[in-house]
Amino acid sequence: MLEPLAHIGRDPATGGYVRDAWSAADMELREWFAGEAGRRGLDLREDRNGNLWAWWGDPSGRPGVVTGSHLDSVRQGGAYDGPLGVVSAFAALDLLKERGTTPARPVGVVCFTDEEGARFGVPCMGSRLLTGVLAPERALALTDDSGDTLADVMTKAGRAPHEVGRDDETLATVGTFVELHVEQGQALVHEGRPVGVAAAIWPHGRWRFDFHGRADHAGTTRLADRNDPMLPFARMVLAAREAAARRDVVATVGKVRVSPGNANAIPGLVSAWLDARGADEAAVRALVADLTELTDQAGATVREESWTPVVDFDVPLRERLARVAGGGTPAPVLPTGAGHDAGILASAGVPSAMLFVRNPTGVSHSPDEHAERADCEAGVVALADVLEDLCG
Repeated sequence: MLEPLAHIGRDPATGGYVRDAWSAADMELREWFAGEAGRRGLDLREDRNGNLWAWWGDPSGRPGVVTGSHLDSVRQGGAYDGPLGVVSAFAALDLLKERGTTPARPVGVVCFTDEEGARFGVPCMGSRLLTGVLAPERALALTDDSGDTLADVMTKAGRAPHEVGRDDETLATVGTFVELHVEQGQALVHEGRPVGVAAAIWPHGRWRFDFHGRADHAGTTRLADRNDPMLPFARMVLAAREAAARRDVVATVGKVRVSPGNANAIPGLVSAWLDARGADEAAVRALVADLTELTDQAGATVREESWTPVVDFDVPLRERLARVAGGGTPAPVLPTGAGHDAGILASAGVPSAMLFVRNPTGVSHSPDEHAERADCEAGVVALADVLEDLCG
């Protein structure tokens, strides 16, 4: 099932994927999801926030067990982050049917929309809206690089943006959520195991720094007369690295927008996005405070765009998954610094857990992201075993 997805949104020059939410690539992926649901006779639904649900059984009478992930990607991302979880969900249902299993509870496959936040800057958009963590008015006003708002984009896609927001009717159908994901690290390589279970998700957030200057000519403006916002921006990047090392967290500036963006002009505005994460929430917050104090001196403005506190997955549930998915020996339980829809649902009170599939290089959010076929198949077996256990 990964093969039909291999060409969708792929950049032939780099091998990476660009699958922004509500783009042409995303719409093609949605059609693929609908086709897979139809081939299995599943009941396909799209909720008011654009998340797709395919049900085996009717969850209106009894909340079901849901699995799945997302199909969008970071720009120039890999083939497994997101799609592996969706494909494995369908494959696990196939395996249950091959075994002759008739679940006592409904089983659903979900594809959350805009998990990566590549287009509008807020990650896990679909699950945040679903659970009410993200206010609809804020979400609809978010703009992409072309200046289009989420409301504009959803309207063009034939959706009703005025309906987005917390969806208690859909939430009531989800009794338990299990998300399978390629590991974004090498813990399973070191453990020598193909499948692991998530213990917790580190607290993490995104902040926008705007450095204001004065646009001017690159050749005729003396250095002493310049107000160049690239200089305080550069100091912030270096300070972020130093503060991250000092506070034992990670900090990344991976997106920068320079205006007006001429090679022969001093910029008038530099906007930069900081991603900060760590095992300790206070340390992450302290890093951002350090950088805010530094950039305040340069007249910069700082705005928090998203924040996810630490998520400790339900201990009895994750221990149950470790026993069932381990194939005789409990699967290793691992922390992660990556955010996921499972974390958003868990924070909203939905019993949630995660399975990880080994990544031999540990590389993710890159075309080099990889998982071996045998490990992917082991993940499907583990997921099917977990679904059978939870639906028993």
